[in-house]
Amino acid sequence: MTGADPKGVLMVLEVTSHDADTDRRDREGKREGYAAAGIPVHLLIDRENCTLTVHSDPDAGSYRHGPSLPYGASVSIPDPVDITLDTEPLKEFAR
Repeated sequence: MTGADPKGVLMVLEVTSHDADTDRRDREGKREGYAAAGIPVHLLIDRENCTLTVHSDPDAGSYRHGPSLPYGASVSIPDPVDITLDTEPLKEFAR
């Protein structure tokens, strides 16, 4: 079985689950899969840590950059998306 063709995908947005295997699946496995597929940007919203991590510049199955910022920060999403997100509203949903 093969996955979907990632051609044309500029960014994937992932929100962590509250499952027992969140760390392995949401923070590691999916990130590695997106990088291996060559998806330019992977934005991870981590509900447990109240952070956003912007993974970018995929190379050889991993992302070269991955800064994490707290909810409330202005988050720059690099090319090819090239936007800045105001994450202040996410504080309303923090546990």
